[in-house]
Amino acid sequence: MKKLRLPLSKEDAAALCAGESVLLTGTVFTARDCAHKRIFELLDADMVPPFPIKGAYIYYAGPCPAPEGMATGSCGPTTSARMNAYAPRLLRLGLGGMIGKGEMSEEVRRTLAETGSVYFAAIGGAGAFYAHAVKKSELVAFPDLLSEAVYRFEVEDFPAVVAIDSRGKSIYQRG
Repeated sequence: MKKLRLPLSKEDAAALCAGESVLLTGTVFTARDCAHKRIFELLDADMVPPFPIKGAYIYYAGPCPAPEGMATGSCGPTTSARMNAYAPRLLRLGLGGMIGKGEMSEEVRRTLAETGSVYFAAIGGAGAFYAHAVKKSELVAFPDLLSEAVYRFEVEDFPAVVAIDSRGKSIYQRG
């Protein structure tokens, strides 16, 4: 299992292969459908998004409130395909990659290859487990969205699988 520090350099991203198990340490931003819609409204209005897109990693998740002694509550991945409409533009703006659950569109796969970015898959239903990898959580934007607000997570040894590598190879395709 490879241990990786986020953000990845282009060389580190290029060295990954679809299907590899990894442990991620570094900064990720949570964002689900509603947050993506708001981020795009800001971008379309030539306004600054709530976090720098270039080099960032988005975890498609909506964290539950943190119990005492933890940085977050249960925080499992949501279905990534719901972000298919948003991912290509963010990747072209320099997004380093995403973490989510399940397959993404062919357009996203091609854009990952075009930009040298990576899509990591996390295990659905393992939100309580993933909460233990979150060492720090900070609300960044859109508090009215509650669990769908944007949070900055500092994660340590967050387990994932390279679902689509920087060459566009996918664990969801045969051959």
